[in-house]
Amino acid sequence: MTDLIPAPPIPRVPVRGGATFPVRRIFCVGRNFADHAREMGAAAPASKAERGTPVFFHKPADAIVTGNADVPYPPGTNDLHHEVELVAALGRDAPAGVLSREQAQALVIAYGVGLDLTRRDLQGAAKAKGLPWDTGKGFDHSAPISELVPATQVADLDARTLTLTVNGDVRQHGTLADLIWDVPDILHELSKLYALKAGDLVFMGTPAGVAALAPGDAFVASLDGVVELSGRIVA
Repeated sequence: MTDLIPAPPIPRVPVRGGATFPVRRIFCVGRNFADHAREMGAAAPASKAERGTPVFFHKPADAIVTGNADVPYPPGTNDLHHEVELVAALGRDAPAGVLSREQAQALVIAYGVGLDLTRRDLQGAAKAKGLPWDTGKGFDHSAPISELVPATQVADLDARTLTLTVNGDVRQHGTLADLIWDVPDILHELSKLYALKAGDLVFMGTPAGVAALAPGDAFVASLDGVVELSGRIVA
């Protein structure tokens, strides 16, 4: 049996050292920093015991933008926002059932930094009507991502910070110790809903400071001391 159409290429992220990471799925976490939850008008938990259930959504695998390439301003919006995030890459399939924290951490093969680009006006309009907000999140070129760095080269993740500058000005800055759900927590929660596999990426949520991007803006996202992502928004 032959394919009706040519098979599309598998999206791939460069890995430091020369390999590439073929992307299967992109999971994203919403409201994973208390300060960002508050700036979006949501309640933030006072303690881990009160944090409830994380918010998940998806982006298509081919939404990635690699190699510090230009990012086209998307159609259908007048309010494109940046959200800088830690990205975890899974290097093996999860065992059946709900993962323990130890099992979850063992799945992570690499880390990077990325942007969860958001058509905020479309997301807001959908939220106001109680509708899904897929069009606000899961669009073409909505997941710029750095090269991935092997997890063995990233020590003491909780002490790391995320920073985003736009045109040289700091827009976002936060420490990963302030994540409401850390990487093992999130993989544990995802395993209740999905069969996690090698090739999955998880965008871990953003600190406060999200704001608009316009054509011509240049951005630099960094996971301090580990990796940087740079790019430019183009018309």
